[in-house]
Amino acid sequence: MSHRPERVEQFIRDELSQILQREVRDPRIGFISVTAVEVSQDLRHARIFVSVLGDAAQKTETMTGLASAAGYIRRALGRRLQLRFTPELSFRLDESIERGARVMKLLGDVHSEDHGDAARSDRGDPPHRT
Repeated sequence: MSHRPERVEQFIRDELSQILQREVRDPRIGFISVTAVEVSQDLRHARIFVSVLGDAAQKTETMTGLASAAGYIRRALGRRLQLRFTPELSFRLDESIERGARVMKLLGDVHSEDHGDAARSDRGDPPHRT
């Protein structure tokens, strides 16, 4: 089995990161990271997962800007790819980083609350209940 799709995904991810950082000048596109790329087996379609720093309005603006700049981004990518066809790009918002950060915060809160209960029990204070 060929590893070509995986190599193409990695190449597209690296090149898109540079294109978005250095070439795209749309003010709607905020701080963005390309988190993953999935290409179809025939390499004609690519799903680009991006993480956007900011609130919901900034994320919406960034995704609108990406949709608007998709043609330019595809042409810039096509100049760098050594493929017969440049994949059709579709951008998707990836919120997994934010979900992970939220889970880590919640776990930290539970951990600190547990330590607070342990400290109170060491002093003989009744446990804190919410």
